[in-house]
Amino acid sequence: MAPDPKSSAAEPVKELSNLTIVLTSLLAGASAGALAKSAIAPLDRTKITFQIGNKKYSTKAAFRFIIASWKNEGLLSLWRGNSATMARIIPHAAIQFTAHEQWKRVLGIDTEIKGNPHAAKKKFLAGSLAGLTSQSLTYPLDLARARMAVADKDVYNSLIQVFVKIFKQEGVAAFYKGYWATVLGVIPYAGVSFCTYGTLQKFVESKYGSKNTGTNLVCGAVAGAFGQTSSYPLDIVRRRMQTSAITGRSYTTITQTLVTIYREEGFVHGLYKGLSMNWIKGPIAVGISFATYDHIKEYLSQKNETIRRENELRMSKTPKSDLSCEFGFEEPSRLDNADSEDVLLVFLIMDYYKDEIRQPKGTRGNQ
Repeated sequence: MAPDPKSSAAEPVKELSNLTIVLTSLLAGASAGALAKSAIAPLDRTKITFQIGNKKYSTKAAFRFIIASWKNEGLLSLWRGNSATMARIIPHAAIQFTAHEQWKRVLGIDTEIKGNPHAAKKKFLAGSLAGLTSQSLTYPLDLARARMAVADKDVYNSLIQVFVKIFKQEGVAAFYKGYWATVLGVIPYAGVSFCTYGTLQKFVESKYGSKNTGTNLVCGAVAGAFGQTSSYPLDIVRRRMQTSAITGRSYTTITQTLVTIYREEGFVHGLYKGLSMNWIKGPIAVGISFATYDHIKEYLSQKNETIRRENELRMSKTPKSDLSCEFGFEEPSRLDNADSEDVLLVFLIMDYYKDEIRQPKGTRGNQ
């Protein structure tokens, strides 16, 4: 007997399972990170090149470097090390955004009562923990990326060669050179950027009633600018320590590196070298990353909800023995309630490009 449409419509929509949220965040985060870092790869390589040396930085000098690299080594030279960047940024962005969603759930941010004085502190903490989690798990790839960006082609021909040479010549500990500077830098950067982004989005929603890709881009750009500025000196320290084997300089501790840079190059020209480049590339990268992430996650969540409803309706009308023929796998022992939600990603992939699936009328992504 078919279910009553009225009673079905009155039923509350089930929450997506934790597994579904994690996998959706993972896919959205990876796509957002890859797109953002590819877009600003030439600027990123230029910034790192100036960060690790004593050469005085200026915007004019940075663009002269880009033009010289293009003329002397070809256009693709501006993306040198981008393969290492992709190898690092995809898991890094995926882990960071996914960890942020999970830390928000753990800290109860999404269920905070409006006006709670501790809400901003929890947002900062969630962002910091997300950044710390992702950096810790992907740090060796970040070091390899920095080495490839500044070294000549004959030094490192591939990402694998970077790891082999470092392991043979410097030992395992070398993979974590500059790690503590990164940890200290991640806390203000991730905390400030996520907190700023979340606060700005809440403001946009309360002021204008909704958000879109444009507002996400602006919020992400502002968040990125604040985050980058708050942690920039530690980013300089990290790059110096990561590439010390290539430059021939000895940078052993965070304090020693800060003092050396300050004495030799000064406060602004040393510890904030390349900050103007970050103000160009940072907001672009973070803006694209946040906006892409939200757009993809909203799209996948809407698809997910549509497919869940269609499959619940389909299963209510179809005997379980027929499910194996329709979906191409053996009938599971249990495919209802929470278990059916856990396999929604399978249905999502199967039906991803089917035009006949309609988008839900509700705006689920605008929570």
